[in-house]
Amino acid sequence: MKKLMVLLAAALLVAGCSSSGSGDAGNQTLIVAATAVPHAEILKEVKPILAKEGVNLEIKVFADYVQPNLQVDEKTIDVNYFQTKPYLDAFNRERKTNLIIIAGVHIEPFGAYSHKLKSIDQLADGATVAIPNDPSNNSRALLLLAKHGLITLKDPNDELATTKDITANPKNLKFKELEAAMLPRTLDEVDLALINTNYALAAGLNPTKDALLIESKDSPYVNYLVGRPDNKDDPRVQKLAQALTSPEVKSFIEQKYHGAVLPAF
Repeated sequence: MKKLMVLLAAALLVAGCSSSGSGDAGNQTLIVAATAVPHAEILKEVKPILAKEGVNLEIKVFADYVQPNLQVDEKTIDVNYFQTKPYLDAFNRERKTNLIIIAGVHIEPFGAYSHKLKSIDQLADGATVAIPNDPSNNSRALLLLAKHGLITLKDPNDELATTKDITANPKNLKFKELEAAMLPRTLDEVDLALINTNYALAAGLNPTKDALLIESKDSPYVNYLVGRPDNKDDPRVQKLAQALTSPEVKSFIEQKYHGAVLPAF
C-alpha cells in the first residue's frame, strides 16, 4: 500500500508539473486577454490556425484596459492584445510593471463622434467634449483636436499631453474626462466624444462614416500583442505572434473592417 501511495504521489507531481504553463509538450494552452472588438474577433480568427500548430488558444474578454495588464503581470494570464505603446509605457511607469511588446498587429484610427452634430463646424462655443481619462488616450484625444485647430497644445507632438498643456482654447471647450469604455454612452449627454475604435465598433459606430474627426492612416498608435520578459520566447507565444501577423489575418482585417481597422504589418 505504501508503495502504491508513493507511485500515486509521483504521478500527481508529474501531472502538476506538466500543467504549470511553461509551454512544454504537456501544456499547449495559451491564455490571452483582449477587449471584445476587434481584438477578440481577430483572435477567434487565429484560433484554428493555432490549433493546427498544437496550441489551444483560450480567449478572455475584458471591458477595461487595466485588468488585462495586471493579470498578465500577475501571471494569471499569459499575454494580452488590446493596447498601444504609449498606453503600455504609461501603465508600466505608473504601476511599476515590466510588460513588453511582442508583435504589432493593427491600427485603429481614433475618432471624434457626436449625436448632436453633423459636422465639426457645428461645434459651438462652450461645448462639452468627453475624452478618455487614461494618460495615453487622453493625450491622443487632445492631439487629434489640436491637429484640427480646435485647441493649441504646448507641444503638438507630446504623446503624454494633458489638458494642462492646452495653451489656446478658442471655442472655450469644456472637457469631461471619463473611462474610455464609458464614452459611447455619453453621446446623448455631451456635444462631442473622442472614442477608441474598439469601443466605437462595439457601440455600432462606423469610424469611416460616423467620425467627425479621425486619425490618418499613418497613425503611430499600433495595437500590440504584449507579454512578459519571462514568456516572450515561449513557443506558444511566438506561434500566436506569427499567426496574428500572417497573410490570413491581414486579409481578414481588411475584409471585415473596411478601413476602420488597418493591418500594421
